[in-house]
Amino acid sequence: MSKAYHVTESESFGRFDFVKSLGLFGGISILLVILSFVYLSVKGINYGIDFKGGTEIQVKFNKDVHIDEIRKSLEGMHHLGEIGVQGFGEGNEYIVRFQGEAGATDKETNDKLNASIAEVRTKITTQFAAFEPDIRRIDTVGPQVGGELKRNGFLAVFYCLLIILIYVAVRFDYKYAPGAVLCLFHDAVITLAIFILVGKEVNVPILAAILSLIGFSLNDTIVVFDRIRETEHLYKEKTSKFIINRAINDMLGRTLITSGTVFVSSLCLFIFANGVVSDIAFAICIGIFFGAYSSIYVAAPTILIMEKLNLTPKRT
Repeated sequence: MSKAYHVTESESFGRFDFVKSLGLFGGISILLVILSFVYLSVKGINYGIDFKGGTEIQVKFNKDVHIDEIRKSLEGMHHLGEIGVQGFGEGNEYIVRFQGEAGATDKETNDKLNASIAEVRTKITTQFAAFEPDIRRIDTVGPQVGGELKRNGFLAVFYCLLIILIYVAVRFDYKYAPGAVLCLFHDAVITLAIFILVGKEVNVPILAAILSLIGFSLNDTIVVFDRIRETEHLYKEKTSKFIINRAINDMLGRTLITSGTVFVSSLCLFIFANGVVSDIAFAICIGIFFGAYSSIYVAAPTILIMEKLNLTPKRT
């Protein structure tokens, strides 16, 4: 049986008054989410080959060759659609991406795709023969398969948020569930917008990174909610503002240590790795920062908003 602690009004709820800044940071969060939605609507999501279909050719040169030379050599092949060249790994290793031509039937599309791959491969091996090119892999995703992957990927994010809403409502109370889901939605949308802003592609590994961030952010939020519930039993006569401030202050050190450790590790991967690993690490760095922020200024204070709207009983 829990014991109630009777404290004086002068007793401190912690070092920082987080609830006092709720209006300021709540406005900032709403503005960031709106700007993210507007930017994503106008700019659109830069889908990778996994989602929009196309072909990737990974080539390694045994001698120094500049990426601009490869781009210039492929400029005249307009029938292949948008062609992109990106550095990969260390040294003279690159990824060549192109959409290819669509045919009237699946067989015609496959024939044109095989011809396009052979054309690009011949172009690279002949024009850069002096640089000793080595074709390491060729990956192709059809537009129908890409569309299915995109749809299933975003459905996975939606179902993830829905299940979290149900889980938090059952695990704690319905008054906690909206805060948890808003927190995760906030983190995912802002992370995706920043990712697109810097010109990176969204593919299956990046979507997996966003799902991982949702899990990490949920864990941080659950820990804060647990502490709020424990503090409610200890200080039964105190207001919700006191309870939330006390709980967040108690968990602040834990939040900074765990989030900081993951952030530093991901930052090292972003700086020293290349290709997809670097992109995943970049997404995680953004998500960890906003995850720690939202667990303090989005998830927990939502309880106060629900009380103010008379959606939950107020503490006296």
